[in-house]
Amino acid sequence: MSEGKTQHNFMTLEFAAKSENESFARVAVAAFISQLDPTMDELSDLKTVVSEAVTNCIIHGYDSDPEGIVKIEAEIDGDMISLVIEDNGHGIDDLEMAKQPLYTSKPELERSGMGFTIMENFMDEFDVISEPGAGTSIKMKKRIESKKALYN
Repeated sequence: MSEGKTQHNFMTLEFAAKSENESFARVAVAAFISQLDPTMDELSDLKTVVSEAVTNCIIHGYDSDPEGIVKIEAEIDGDMISLVIEDNGHGIDDLEMAKQPLYTSKPELERSGMGFTIMENFMDEFDVISEPGAGTSIKMKKRIESKKALYN
């Protein structure tokens, strides 16, 4: 990347709503973000939010129905990474309740109910849009402090 130029890049990824694809999604997004040379902590945070969001799509959006499709859009604009992770599943009936720490609609699965809280705390911007019967879209942004800048 040359000095003074804004770097812009994007990718879109779609995959079956299967739990084994959660790790694939983490690695794919991490590989895409690596061009910004994030710190290990930043990379770990981003991988965690991808895991949380994808798992929510699979378990809550589609009730673990592998016929569902999870979509991830990632965009780099300068030092900002934007992620949109969405499903076309059930949607969330009570979004405010779902955002409460420790709330889970699937207690029988021993879910912690901390997914949205983790995503919100690890990212600079966090928003959830959901419509019952039409799916959920999680939009997040994080500014990456390049290791190159830290050591110069």
